[in-house]
Order: sequence, then structure tokens, then C-alpha cells
Amino acid sequence: MTSNQIVDSSFTAIINAPKDKINIPEWCFNLSEREYQGCSPAHIAAGFTTAPDGKRMSINVEVIGGSLMVQHYVETLGEKDHLILDSTSDVFTPTGRTTIHVTWELSVKEIEPGRCEFTNRVRSHATDEFMTFIGKQGIPFDLFRAQRQPASIAHNQSETPLFAASIERAALRNN
Repeated sequence: MTSNQIVDSSFTAIINAPKDKINIPEWCFNLSEREYQGCSPAHIAAGFTTAPDGKRMSINVEVIGGSLMVQHYVETLGEKDHLILDSTSDVFTPTGRTTIHVTWELSVKEIEPGRCEFTNRVRSHATDEFMTFIGKQGIPFDLFRAQRQPASIAHNQSETPLFAASIERAALRNN
């Protein structure tokens, strides 16, 4: 999948809360729609359910680079300080619907007592369906990637401090 990587973007922000009070999976799988919407103007809706295999799943709806995305994030690692979610996400474009694979990774590390560094990393890869989709339109993958990266990176950069603030609020409520 590495050759079909669209973006790998990572940003950090500070959380002013003790690490032992932070629980990223609990935050993620209990995030209200209003709280999710408050983390980016591009966020439309959020909810949670379970995947067919029983794993927890976060459903996120957002617009990135003009394309509506419905993400079906399944928990692949769920530790208090580290959450990894994988999604085969639906992407709705002006020319039709396709999918991309997205890995969303959130983590915290203590930098001093009562203060943590939050990292929000998003990696996306083209699926075979996506490669066929752009191929039928005559769009070279390298051109698509070059055009998509700025919007994806800007989205991640803008939501990271807002996610950190939301996680901080949740952690301080748990005190």
C-alpha cells in the first residue's frame, strides 16, 4: 500500500492535564456530535457503533478538499494513551463515489507533570477501487496526490489543537 499513499500528516498540541486522567479511546467513543463539530468547521456528524466483529467503531462525516467523506473507523489499538483506528472511507466527489483507506492515530506522552503532548496523525492510501476510479477519469495518481495533500494536511493541522482541547476538557471532567 505504501506506493499508493496519499498523505501522512502529523501535528501536535499541548494538553494541560495529567496523563493518568487522559483516556483517548473513552473520549473518542463517547464524543458527542456537537463536540466533534466544534473540533473543525469541516466536521458534519459523528457517532459510534460496533463493527461486525464486535470491535468499537467511530463514524465520522466531514468534508475535506470539497469531497464529502464518511469514515468507518474501527479500533485496532485501544490504550488509554494511544488509539489507532482504520477505515475504508467512502468519498463522495462531483464525479462519483469511491473509497480510500485512512488510518487515524492519536497518542499522548507526558512532557512534565500535568502536561502532555498530543499527536494527531492521519495516513491515507488509495484503495484498488480508488485507483480504478481516477484511472477511468484519466487522472494520474501523482497529480491527484499533489492536489489532495494540501487540503488534508491543512485539515489535520487545524483540528489537532481543537481535538487536544476537547480531550483536555474530558480529562479534567474525570478528575
